[in-house]
Amino acid sequence: MGISREEVEQLDRLVVTRKRVRRGENLYYTDDRFHSIYAVRSGFFKSTVLAEDGRDQITGFYMPAEIMGMDGIGTERHACDAVALENSDVCIIPFAKLEEISAKVRGLQRQFHKLMSREIVRDQGAMMMLGSMRAEERVAAFLLNLSQRFVARGYSPSDFNLRMTREEIGSFLGLQLETVSRLFSRFQEERLIDVQQKHIRILNAAGLARAAGQEPC
Repeated sequence: MGISREEVEQLDRLVVTRKRVRRGENLYYTDDRFHSIYAVRSGFFKSTVLAEDGRDQITGFYMPAEIMGMDGIGTERHACDAVALENSDVCIIPFAKLEEISAKVRGLQRQFHKLMSREIVRDQGAMMMLGSMRAEERVAAFLLNLSQRFVARGYSPSDFNLRMTREEIGSFLGLQLETVSRLFSRFQEERLIDVQQKHIRILNAAGLARAAGQEPC
């Protein structure tokens, strides 16, 4: 959006290759040299860092049409691992070439700045969620955020499959597996959602928003 056809063609020429990443494989590792950013073409990823107690702490999830790898821009080394949650494909975009073309193509530069801004806002939202929300607010906000991201990509806002496990959701939200499972069951009992293994159907978006401490749309 906001980029002309000619600019889209220039951006498309930046994609040097497409890469398949199998489930459980790493796209990149912490401290790898930063060379490129990655557009998720299909599949799902998680980003993780090593916590002080030796466990992997999940810091984010990425779905199709989202960009990964921007964690390495500042230090020129990646600050986290990127792991495929299912068989996935990415487009590799060399960052040096992106910078070169962005300096010439105003629309592309503006869109890239917007992209970076959204990443900063997302990180701030995650920090606020972990720092100030109760457990039920965190889980409800997580489901609503996924819903918003799915609908922005043309998918159903109320009917989707979770690519991550409940344990992985707990790691991201700073909650125990048992707490996440209990809240899923409670939300189902309250008819806010319907849960069938990894399939989620949001039955009452306004009620879920209230559970997240948000004003219903």
